[in-house]
Amino acid sequence: MPPYLHYGHRTNAGERTLGLTTVTELFRVEGLWAAPTDPLGDGPTEPILRGVDLHVEAGEVHAIMGPNGSGKSTLATSLMASPEYVVTAGSIHFRGDDVTAWPTDERAKAGMFLAFQYPQEIPGVSSIQFLRQALSARKGLDLSVLELRVAAMEWMERLGMDSSFVDRYLNEGFSGGEKKRNEIMQLAILEPTLAILDETDSGLDIDALRIVAKGLHEVRADRPEMGVLLITHYQRLLDELAPDHIHVMIGGQIVASGGMEIAERLERDGYEWFRDADLGARA
Repeated sequence: MPPYLHYGHRTNAGERTLGLTTVTELFRVEGLWAAPTDPLGDGPTEPILRGVDLHVEAGEVHAIMGPNGSGKSTLATSLMASPEYVVTAGSIHFRGDDVTAWPTDERAKAGMFLAFQYPQEIPGVSSIQFLRQALSARKGLDLSVLELRVAAMEWMERLGMDSSFVDRYLNEGFSGGEKKRNEIMQLAILEPTLAILDETDSGLDIDALRIVAKGLHEVRADRPEMGVLLITHYQRLLDELAPDHIHVMIGGQIVASGGMEIAERLERDGYEWFRDADLGARA
């Protein structure tokens, strides 16, 4: 078990006070272990997540960084109960409920949202119909296609998307940047309480990155209580979003947490400093 380094002061996990405002815990992961599902059905394989602890409070942005193979995407998909992974120990709590055993659809209905690193193409299903079905399941709203189109058009304009996108099959023929902007539009319309963004910046040029970051800012401006768990390799997205907390994941564990100084340390010294150093001695 590698040492855990925390930069700065952590407040009570249950709630904290900012001036006269009390901020309550939104999301908590305790001692989470997860392994790939064995396709032969013989049980869990070698674990990828090895005791992850994480606390996200309402309105906070947390970023997770780490080298390839460190477990970042496994964490994101495990949090949404992907059938590709099995949780072997630990717990996941969302808005006061233990959701560890909840299936994906129940977590989504409760307000958890995952933006994929590689959004899938779904031929035959238009984006507008997908949004209508998802919104109906999420909130029980039976909006007409016209009503939903009006809301989608506003967000497409904000995200620099062509108005024809909603009539195209979901992600089919979309560029990487178009897929990512489409997911931000879904985030805006579905109004989740927790957004898990798995390498939303992957494959984006600097202009597309700024558009996506601007869209996230606007979603958060509309929903300031929404928590964000952002997984990224790159500091440029952190510069755009200025997360409240940054965590370093190595070997399936969070080995360091802090503010933007974490990203600056990574930029200067790389992951080897976190992997090999005696973190307690250097804190």
